[in-house]
Amino acid sequence: MNEKKFSTNNMLLAFIAVLVVIGLVALAGFFLLTPPDDYIMGQAEATQVRISSKVPGRVADYRADEGDKVRKGDTLAILSTPDVEAKLQQAEAARTAAQAQSSKAITGARSEEITGAYEMWQKAIAGLDIAKKSYERVQNLYEKGVMSAQKRDEAEANYKAMAATEKAARSQYEMARDGARSEDKQAAAALVNQASGAVAEVESYIEEGVLISPIDGEISERFPHLGELVGTGAPVMNVTDLEDMWITFSVREELLKNIRIGSQLNAFVPALGDKPITVNIYYMKDMGTYAAWKATKTTGQFDSKTFEVRGRPNEKISGLRPGMSVIMKKKGTEIL
Repeated sequence: MNEKKFSTNNMLLAFIAVLVVIGLVALAGFFLLTPPDDYIMGQAEATQVRISSKVPGRVADYRADEGDKVRKGDTLAILSTPDVEAKLQQAEAARTAAQAQSSKAITGARSEEITGAYEMWQKAIAGLDIAKKSYERVQNLYEKGVMSAQKRDEAEANYKAMAATEKAARSQYEMARDGARSEDKQAAAALVNQASGAVAEVESYIEEGVLISPIDGEISERFPHLGELVGTGAPVMNVTDLEDMWITFSVREELLKNIRIGSQLNAFVPALGDKPITVNIYYMKDMGTYAAWKATKTTGQFDSKTFEVRGRPNEKISGLRPGMSVIMKKKGTEIL
């Protein structure tokens, strides 16, 4: 009787064990075969402006540190540019010389030069008058047969020479009185404009030695130290516009079924205590052949491409910083 009861208990225990094993296998199969929720990780980004100069120089002073808030037009750094300052002195000297030449061309000869030319002209007029009278007397005597033809010819040649001298003296006086020709004046004025342009160009380079913030933002990085030499176009610091932020996700194309330009997607920010946010999608583009590809079937029928998807939060998120992770949940091929 006891043996029969013992056998019955063993069978009952074996049956219960089988049920437990079946339950565990079923539970394990449920968890293993049911796809878990997956995540699509994105990253907060913001507009960054690199501050650099068109001229080389040494960092003489910083007016803002990393983390400082700056406004548009604030002075951020000052570069020492002695070479450019020397060029400015040269350009200003060239402009001064050109202005002097232009003034000389416009003003004309000095009053003493004009007076001297006038006196030479008057002297030539007097000589011409004497030569004319002498020629007339000799001509009268020649006509009366008193004077030889040789003397008459000499008097006539002297009269013509004095007439030419008088014309030349008058031209010299008029030239001194009127100044340079209009073409010379125009050329001198053009040289002044050219020199002024060179000065303006160098002055613009001087202004490049003072680095100004083009936007409101925050200093996110400073690159060279004080006294270090920076080349043309080399970045000195970055200014981040925290008012212009967006989220960038990398999404495989089989997950794009519910994502369109203008779609509203839910996400959360782990760094802000899993704060939920709503993202408005405004940009979608394939990431090209350099992005990671994943074969969707082992038989290789087609590959899955990765897309860059960008979205902006519908409202300003307090505490959201560039580089923070932003997470979207997905289940299978559905974005939750």
